[in-house]
Amino acid sequence: MRRRNLSLVLHAVAAEGPLSRAAVAGRIGLTRAAVSSLVDELVRAGLLMELGREQSGGVGRPGSALSLSDRGPAGVGAEIGVDHLSVAAVDLRGKVRARATAEGDNRGRPPEPVLKELGALLRRVGEAVHGEGLRPAGVAVAVPGLVARDTRTVVRAPNLGWWDVDPAAVLPCGPQLTVDNEANLGALAELWIGGNPAPRDFVHVSAEIGIGAAVVVDGRLLRGAHGYAGELGHVPVRPEGPRCACGGRGCLEQYAGEEAVLRAAGLTTTGRPVRLLADRAAAGDPDVLRALRGAGAALGIALAGAVNLLDPRAVVLGGALSRLSPWLLPSLERELSRRTAEAARPTVTVSGLGSDGPLLGAAHSVIRAVLDDPASYTGAAGEV
Repeated sequence: MRRRNLSLVLHAVAAEGPLSRAAVAGRIGLTRAAVSSLVDELVRAGLLMELGREQSGGVGRPGSALSLSDRGPAGVGAEIGVDHLSVAAVDLRGKVRARATAEGDNRGRPPEPVLKELGALLRRVGEAVHGEGLRPAGVAVAVPGLVARDTRTVVRAPNLGWWDVDPAAVLPCGPQLTVDNEANLGALAELWIGGNPAPRDFVHVSAEIGIGAAVVVDGRLLRGAHGYAGELGHVPVRPEGPRCACGGRGCLEQYAGEEAVLRAAGLTTTGRPVRLLADRAAAGDPDVLRALRGAGAALGIALAGAVNLLDPRAVVLGGALSRLSPWLLPSLERELSRRTAEAARPTVTVSGLGSDGPLLGAAHSVIRAVLDDPASYTGAAGEV
């Protein structure tokens, strides 16, 4: 019961702080004496800090305002992208305190050198946060592939060329390491820090070379029996279409992934393609506009099946799709209108997190674990 009450106090301050002890007691339904004892424990653990006396217009002595600590635990998120590696650390308040990125093509590279490069970024960020009085409470890694449920094993990441890879075998993170699909973490970022208020039932779609999706139902991520729910990129939209890296034909990725759109527009680039596509589309390039219309239509076809099956309130476009949304949305929404009942049609919104969604979702997943069970956090936090 005390573990649960510690979490209730911490969540109350996280959601509405700064708050006095009396205000926290009123919100969670415990006595002031009980809350004061819990607060003292959280302050000693470095999870809460006292800001000083509140200004009060009420009767009685003003209380000391409580806030989440800007020191103590930090959540470290890492992302393995097809064309980049990124690491970021956030404090309990959700502020990014350190960040590092390395650009480069990771397709076809063996896992070990990629993970060693990521490990170097993790150490750099770890040194930076230690210098600010923060201690990593764990590391979460976002990957563009399937991760077996309740494991850290990347079962399949076809756009990287990885099969049955355990990042924990190389990364210097110990037992505090978790691994999850990048679309799942992007959806969680949308739920936790994206909208005001965030929808409780939505399908989150993001794209780079591949296309990932995640489903949130009643504020909880739907993982599926094996942890593979949300593989929208490999839903066939044209069953006799081109061969996909997954082994199938006509998958959505072959029509709406970054490389597919570049091919359809007759373009090539050695850098990140989204900027090129957005610039060309804004300039009215007819080939790019046609390619983006085709990608939007393919997305609409695939999403119509998800909408008819799941009945979400919203579809959220994140990642590269957020930047290309002005040119994708008309054909996407047209296909949704043709293929779904009007009464059940979801709103289609664009994430404000953009391509940072999976990385921030990874970092915030560590922070959420601290908020959910602060008793498990000790001063001897994880090393990166």
